[in-house]
Amino acid sequence: MTKRRVVVTGLGMVSPLGLNVADNWQNVTQGKSGIRAVTRFDTNDINSKIAGMVENFDVSPFLSSKEAKKVDVFIHFAVAAADEALKDSGLSITEQNRTRVGVAIGSGIGGLDFIESNGSKLFEKGANRISPFFIPGSIINMASGLVSIQHGLQGPNIAIVTACTSGSHNIGYAARTITYGDADVMLAGGAEMATCRMGLGGFAALRALSTRNDDPEGASRPWDKDRDGFVLGEGAGVLVLEEYEHAKARGATIYAELAGFGMTADASHMTTNDQTGESPSRCMNNAITDAGLNSDDIHYINAHATSTPIGDPAEVKAIKLSFGNDSTVAVSSTKSMTGHLLGAAGAIEAIYNVKAIAEQLAPPTINLETPDEGCDLNFITNEAREMPIKAALSNSFGFGGPNGSLVFSKV
Repeated sequence: MTKRRVVVTGLGMVSPLGLNVADNWQNVTQGKSGIRAVTRFDTNDINSKIAGMVENFDVSPFLSSKEAKKVDVFIHFAVAAADEALKDSGLSITEQNRTRVGVAIGSGIGGLDFIESNGSKLFEKGANRISPFFIPGSIINMASGLVSIQHGLQGPNIAIVTACTSGSHNIGYAARTITYGDADVMLAGGAEMATCRMGLGGFAALRALSTRNDDPEGASRPWDKDRDGFVLGEGAGVLVLEEYEHAKARGATIYAELAGFGMTADASHMTTNDQTGESPSRCMNNAITDAGLNSDDIHYINAHATSTPIGDPAEVKAIKLSFGNDSTVAVSSTKSMTGHLLGAAGAIEAIYNVKAIAEQLAPPTINLETPDEGCDLNFITNEAREMPIKAALSNSFGFGGPNGSLVFSKV
């Protein structure tokens, strides 16, 4: 069977850096931080009081007030990002093609805010005050489900859940769905909104979050010796993936090709990634091999690097195993500006990679003032770098050990 090529024809995003792709791209390439003090709920008993929050978001263009109340905010974000991506693609959904268009949008946690609010009703007012939409409005696959319902998409409908690798895995599996002929077009990505008391408090209890509360914009600092944990973020990213000939036939704008996808598992620890770098290195190698490329063909990596003392150097080891100790591949972490969007991280970072290829411009890492010992890659710091980018790689690693890497290339 001839391998069907998969290209990117539409992009949609909601993040702490903006409510659409254009604003996100402008802000991320200008090195702006979207991290602020949390004001939407009381943080007096939580030691981390900062987050990357989506501001001024209005769900009304996408859902009526009645419909919006039925589902968690992570679904609001997914619906908005999918709407932008589909419009950007210029694809019209018809009776003839709707069975060939599918959705794959995942989340790491799902409707945590909806769970928290209905849990409060249960304990304070009794079970009869729980919303009748509590269950369907909280489950992770309802993001894909509602996007499918809104646009009448009757192709494959899935929602892969692999913690912070969810966005990347959904994009990769969506591409393979097209490659194997089960669909011609897939809306793929991830969505997350865990910035509630339960979410912030839970990660704080795990002692995973930065407590640099007096300097929110400087708190997420991947690879810097003064980093003290990640910053929780929220939002959604959705890409329209399309079979190459299908896209060409309708005259679609093609941003890049999704050329490779790799997966591995650490099989080592619930929350700590492989400290040898071996498993994530194999993941990157699998993606590069799947793309039919060599490591030298990869010019830019948007790293998973979340700004944790343990995770950041482990990924550096993995990159060195795959690219060599003396590699000049350019590396940055956009989490320094967005925070860590958990199950949506891989999706928004995939979009940043696609834009990097389209614009031949790689976004920077901010707050990297003094690289920690062993963190000595070709980091892009503080300012975006104009450079030739033939192919770009994006990494995602999650609790439980799943790893996912995506390779996008210039068409």
